[in-house]
Amino acid sequence: MKDAQGVVIVFNADIPSHLKEIEMWYSNFVQQQLLQDSQCLLIAHHKPGSGGDKGSPPLAPPLNKLKLVHSNLEDDPEEIRIEFVTYLKSVINSVSESRDREEMSIMT
Repeated sequence: MKDAQGVVIVFNADIPSHLKEIEMWYSNFVQQQLLQDSQCLLIAHHKPGSGGDKGSPPLAPPLNKLKLVHSNLEDDPEEIRIEFVTYLKSVINSVSESRDREEMSIMT
């Protein structure tokens, strides 16, 4: 069984070069590892007072299909915690489903 993995990419959406860099991170750590998009979480971190958490950054395909969460730990730290826990649960479910499928294929 291939170990199920997850990738969390945290970036500063206020820095344009970060938008290009996350494309490289996605290519290397998601696409080349043959992970599903559901195994990847993008976190756009905003500095307190930046006002940048109102809209989504302009992400190129296929990044625009990924789960994107805005993070501002000073204004709303609970929101990012809830989103991260939800993401972890989905990765755990994927591991469990993969293990169940493998066990069934061994039994048949």
